[in-house]
Amino acid sequence: MAEALENKKSEEIPEIMDSRQKAAILVVSLGADRASQIYKYLSEQEIEDLTYEVAKLGKTSNTQVEKALDEFYKLCLTHKMMTDGGLDYARSVLEKAFGESTARNLLEKVSKTLQSKPFNFFMKGDPKALLSLLQNERPQVIALIMSYMEPQQAAQVLEQLPNEKRIPTLEGMANMDRVSPEAIAIVEEEMKRKFAAIITSEDNMNLGGIDYVADVMNHVDRSSERQIFDELDKNNPDLSRTIRDKMFVFENIIDMDPRSVQRFVRDCDTKDIVFALKTASEEMKQIFFSNMSKRMAETVKSDLEIATNIRLKDVEEAQQRIVNIIRSLEEKGEVIINKGGDDGDIIV
Repeated sequence: MAEALENKKSEEIPEIMDSRQKAAILVVSLGADRASQIYKYLSEQEIEDLTYEVAKLGKTSNTQVEKALDEFYKLCLTHKMMTDGGLDYARSVLEKAFGESTARNLLEKVSKTLQSKPFNFFMKGDPKALLSLLQNERPQVIALIMSYMEPQQAAQVLEQLPNEKRIPTLEGMANMDRVSPEAIAIVEEEMKRKFAAIITSEDNMNLGGIDYVADVMNHVDRSSERQIFDELDKNNPDLSRTIRDKMFVFENIIDMDPRSVQRFVRDCDTKDIVFALKTASEEMKQIFFSNMSKRMAETVKSDLEIATNIRLKDVEEAQQRIVNIIRSLEEKGEVIINKGGDDGDIIV
């Protein structure tokens, strides 16, 4: 097997690539961090197939890489235009941009993807209109449907739900893992009578979960966020704490403004910074170094060079302590964490 892969690697990929080869090129081009975000949405079999393709990937030319990335970009663009503006709008824009033939091929590919997704008719719905349709449903049903929405759209619906349904719906999404086709079919039958739409599902799909709820909460406005967590702290403190832990992670520091980074660094233990940066990217390290004193930066760099045999557990715990400091300072209004929701204009 290993020998076969080695032989494959020495071969050049043919100019005409199949979809798996294009996917492998895309994953390699994106890099490990970005590619891992895509893997979250794949089934175990898809991950296995894609990993195998990456492993046997042969030599690629710049033209092949550009071709694969260009096709991926066009498909993403088509998907967004179809979900945001509809088929006619997407066709009009794509034909002007890429020509009639390319537009037709893109629309055919994306249409198949959209048609296979349950509750797709909710994608273009206005949150207030969706609320009027969902507010009389059971929290479990609302949770299932919201799990198919984009996080920002789900957040807008969550903000408007009645208080008595908001927490049960949030808990339903958080506790959701795999949903059988039979269960989805039952809900779809119920929705068919109300929305005149039914979309079938062939495979079990990963839905909801803590990560998804955390993403939704990252888009909820701060006022609603506080109300939700205040209520959740009373009824389900463990879930509340778990969601909070997922809402801001160490990697999100990259998105913070320099003034906020300078503020939380002052409260961090130098040892924690050294441990936390041991597995960090060069970009993350530079953010820390450029926002601390020259003397402190030299100390951290020196300690990083001599620090060895550090357990991953110790790195993760150090990163979590830094994240906890950031959250504490954010609650006091001393640092700014970039997240969704309207929190008012910042006056500089």
